[in-house]
Amino acid sequence: MESELMGILDQIERDKGIPKEVLIQAVEAAVASAARKVWTVDKEEEISAKLDLKTGKITAYANGQEIRSSEFGRIAAQTAKQVVFQKIREAEKDVVYTEYNARIGQIISGSVYRFEKGNVIVDLGKTEAIIPRSELCGKEEFKQGDRVRALILEAQRESRGPQIVLSRAHPNFVKRLFELEVPEIFEGIIEVKAIARDPGERTKISVFSKDDKVDCVGACVGMRGSRVKNIVAELHGEKIDIVRFANDIKEYIQAALSPAEISQMQLLSLEKKANIIVADDQLSIAIGRFGQNVRLAGKLVGWELDIFSAKQWEEHLKQDSERVEEVEEVVEEVVEEEVVDETKSDANGESPEDK
Repeated sequence: MESELMGILDQIERDKGIPKEVLIQAVEAAVASAARKVWTVDKEEEISAKLDLKTGKITAYANGQEIRSSEFGRIAAQTAKQVVFQKIREAEKDVVYTEYNARIGQIISGSVYRFEKGNVIVDLGKTEAIIPRSELCGKEEFKQGDRVRALILEAQRESRGPQIVLSRAHPNFVKRLFELEVPEIFEGIIEVKAIARDPGERTKISVFSKDDKVDCVGACVGMRGSRVKNIVAELHGEKIDIVRFANDIKEYIQAALSPAEISQMQLLSLEKKANIIVADDQLSIAIGRFGQNVRLAGKLVGWELDIFSAKQWEEHLKQDSERVEEVEEVVEEVVEEEVVDETKSDANGESPEDK
């Protein structure tokens, strides 16, 4: 029995990933709890147990005196068993939490297990995880048993066990997919500079190559679009715009607004704002459906972008000019009134200082 106990602990350590030290502490606590059931002690007396790692023998002590095993009854043995199981369950929860907490920000796969109020419950093998409705891509739907990949968003400790929250809507989910599909990104040759995303609709991702011989956009697209097609398929048809990063903000904005062609650009650097002028036939392209293209482009480069057609820009400049003229007229009127007041003061023989 004693050697069998050590074998069981070894197997639990291998199967459950629970450190043997934790299991030993659980067994010793269980035996001490059982001993307390059959041994009358005062409040000051201490009950303890010790497991010999070489022989597997467990010895219980009460106030320094060894308790004979023959004094352990059925109730005491049952108590020990319950404590051991409870400690093992708690240790399992800690192991699962620690593992997934360390993997936050990584992609994981599992199978759809069930649905709860629009949320998807995923079986990860060791535990279950949840993809909240808000963390799904647009209106995508899954069926029970479907394989699904998602980003580990967070791990929470709860009494019933660790709660693992996954996301398919987070921008970093797209980033991790590119790392999996594009070796140059995984190896650090190509750097992902920024991502702007409308989950389920469109993503703009800017990339930069640290090696002049490597085309960052071409590498991300892949041969005949194979790499980006795999990512689009994973995202259920979400459109991907791969933008070449540039230190020149004009060049960067132009790339971010692609496929629209820009005619002129006015930069207000201190405000991080740009007025973009395009031809009439490029206006809808630059703005995009429901303003999506310009919105995502602005988020990608970190600037506020305003789009104008040539005619709209002329009207904008005219309005600005009229506002400037109005301000100048007001200033002139104020100045004239001050001059009149000073003239009246001089006529009465008083100066503004005397008043």
